[in-house]
Amino acid sequence: MQESWLHLSLEIGAAKLDAVANFFIEQGAPGVVLKRHGLEAYFPRSRGDAALKQRVGRFLSDVEIVSRQGVRPRVQWRVIVSENWHDSWRRFIKPRRVGKSFWVTPPWLTPPKFRSRQVITIEPGLAFGTGTHATTRGCMEFLEQVADSLSGRGFSALDVGTGAGILAIVLVKLGATQVWAIDNDPVALKVATQNLRDNRALDKVHLSGVKLQSIRKRFSVVVANLTAETIIDLAGAMEKKVSAKGYLILSGILSQKAQMVIRCFRAGFRLVRQKRGREWTTLLLQRK
Repeated sequence: MQESWLHLSLEIGAAKLDAVANFFIEQGAPGVVLKRHGLEAYFPRSRGDAALKQRVGRFLSDVEIVSRQGVRPRVQWRVIVSENWHDSWRRFIKPRRVGKSFWVTPPWLTPPKFRSRQVITIEPGLAFGTGTHATTRGCMEFLEQVADSLSGRGFSALDVGTGAGILAIVLVKLGATQVWAIDNDPVALKVATQNLRDNRALDKVHLSGVKLQSIRKRFSVVVANLTAETIIDLAGAMEKKVSAKGYLILSGILSQKAQMVIRCFRAGFRLVRQKRGREWTTLLLQRK
């Protein structure tokens, strides 16, 4: 008997993208593909297909996802059989060059060989932050810049909301001597653990579900790829974790909210640089 899958295609705005993708994973999707104007998700078929479609419909109504014209976006469902599953899911995932230092690749592909680039292997099934999203790329590129400025000195780093663990892996490969990575999601910690292990970085990262406020240490670099609202809520706690003249990298910020975030850190930090990628902004700040 051939296994089959439900394939969902949805057009949504950037503001709702992560929330919807998280919901689909919570509903059992082992694959979510983030695209320029929406996403695609895959669900194993079962007797609960009708109920799943109803839950998705209710969720989309609850978050009031509407297009600029005031019309609900088109939701398309179709069935694919198992022999097409890997092609349908995996054909979107390819090795990507990020910044000047890295290839990010899924485990089933081998990136081209360049001596100047290090390889990061990320399993994309349950985790975002595979290096292709603009927010992740922005953080990685700023981490390269900061590591260059700290060249020749050992530096410590904290990754707030590590998710798949890719930024913690980047920090290890860029030469951080001490890396902490925290997340309050047990699923994220499980995925990050595997990704750190696959990249031979597990023993070099202090990974935990501890709350940011309970950390007493200060770090040369603090990076947080979250949302503008979460960053604003955690602003006071994050400020205290950055050492003198240390760096703070913030992303997951919709561009129209960037100034709100900058204002939260204006007293203690100077804005070094900001980078826009599609609808998103990544900020590089340094403690005054």
